[in-house]
Amino acid sequence: MKIAQQLKEKNIAEYLIYMWQVEDMIRANHCDIDRVEQNMISRYPEEDRPALHEWYDNLINMMREENVVDKGHLQINKNVILNLTELHNALLASPKFPFYNAAYFKALPYIVELRSKNGQKEEPELETCFEVLYGVMLLRLQKKEVSAETTKAIEAISGFLSLLANYYDKDKKGELKLED
Repeated sequence: MKIAQQLKEKNIAEYLIYMWQVEDMIRANHCDIDRVEQNMISRYPEEDRPALHEWYDNLINMMREENVVDKGHLQINKNVILNLTELHNALLASPKFPFYNAAYFKALPYIVELRSKNGQKEEPELETCFEVLYGVMLLRLQKKEVSAETTKAIEAISGFLSLLANYYDKDKKGELKLED
């Protein structure tokens, strides 16, 4: 919970990846708060456990209500993608951000290729970007090899998302001026 709050304030991209991981950890514990308590919450200091229990229980209830117990993402996480997509479109439309445009167009061929491979052409481009980053993170956690081609795609996509996350932070602080 504290990690999520800190990431949300510091880096929205890392926050979203973390929250997807939390969703998967809840699924791995069969959306059962007792299992989450035993396998996850019990590792934290005693004083943090009540708040964590409440946080995980709320997430579990949301997952049930939103019918994402088996797959998919919570609306709170989808909203992050929607907010980032809105900012992304505004940055692309503004002539003031040529480096952002360059980073996006460098990543775009990889995004298009990934979308055609996974058959999710209707899904937002940014969701595709986050899915590939999350997928590679899972592969690395499993100590599986990541191809050179995938590594190259990840570098372009993560560079692009890093810029977007930085602009998101500036926008949230009121420091981003999209227009003159």
